Amino acid sequence: MDFNRLLQIRRIYAQPAALELPRGKEVVERWPDAEVVLVDNHWNIPDVHGDETNVPRWSRIKTEALVLGVKKALTVKPNGRSADFIAPSTANGCAMACAYCYVPRHKGYSNPVTVFANIHQIAGALERHVRRQGMKLEPNQCDPELWVYDIGENSDCSVDALISDNVEDLVTLFRELPTAKLSFATKYVNPAMLRWDHGGHTRIRFSLMPADLAKSIDVRTSPVADRMGAINDFVDAGYEVHVNFSPVIITDTWLRDWEELLRQLDATLTPAAKAQLAAEVIFLTHNERLHEVNLGWHPRAENVLWRPDLQESKVSSNGFTNVRYRSGTKAGYVRQLAALIGKITPYCRIRYAF
Repeated sequence: MDFNRLLQIRRIYAQPAALELPRGKEVVERWPDAEVVLVDNHWNIPDVHGDETNVPRWSRIKTEALVLGVKKALTVKPNGRSADFIAPSTANGCAMACAYCYVPRHKGYSNPVTVFANIHQIAGALERHVRRQGMKLEPNQCDPELWVYDIGENSDCSVDALISDNVEDLVTLFRELPTAKLSFATKYVNPAMLRWDHGGHTRIRFSLMPADLAKSIDVRTSPVADRMGAINDFVDAGYEVHVNFSPVIITDTWLRDWEELLRQLDATLTPAAKAQLAAEVIFLTHNERLHEVNLGWHPRAENVLWRPDLQESKVSSNGFTNVRYRSGTKAGYVRQLAALIGKITPYCRIRYAF
């Protein structure tokens, strides 16, 4: 999916305060022909959020609409799984359209990219938090030496970097912080990032899944083979590069499909890429509300995502009704995939699996 197909911005919904900031002005200048529509709130925009008539236009809205806002909450949240901490988002939403993505659960019936223009405040909050932590005295599964901050919880940073310099600004910030590194997962290959001066303090995690399955549910993303090949390029550029085996979706052929993927990965990676590789293994979590939305724009995806025969409901901490593979059988799935990873790619350390 190239840039020109992914983003054809025709309308920018902007909070007035965002337009007054340098980053907001830069974003508007990138699409000089786009109509700028003033809005009071970047969350509550009737044209794009909360209107079920937008469901059939799911991908078109992602392509043509962009939101400019000012982020108020600058909280750094503890994590302990993928990262030590979750950073305040510099963007929310995505131009890609993965059918299982959890971010739309918070945004109603559409999910265009929202860019936060107050990057100076976000970066300042992060820098102060890092400095308060001091040195990392005990290694953990996030990293043995440095505090890890995930900056892409609610967006794909490789795509965000096509829209604004927010992500590069944070990469530059963390380059100068000796006790921390940043991290984000991505399904998009952005070659421009190979030229960034990151100082070895950026961990990129390329998300991978069996290619045939990705064609139907990883909508508008870079092909899986391209993501694999990019691992070598980013390692050569000095980045730390891990993989996310995510989401793992149970089908009748899932183990055979993952074996094929792992063998392709093993054949693709250079010795240098293999020597530093680690993985996060994340099984599918789906959502009842997102299931209903998907039935309106991509019902075929729900044939594999919504499996009541294999899943059980669980109310999350934020009140959403999620479905996950039944705990009694999921442990077995985890063991099977871990054994396969150990057999085919024994150099790939599993950082965590859930």
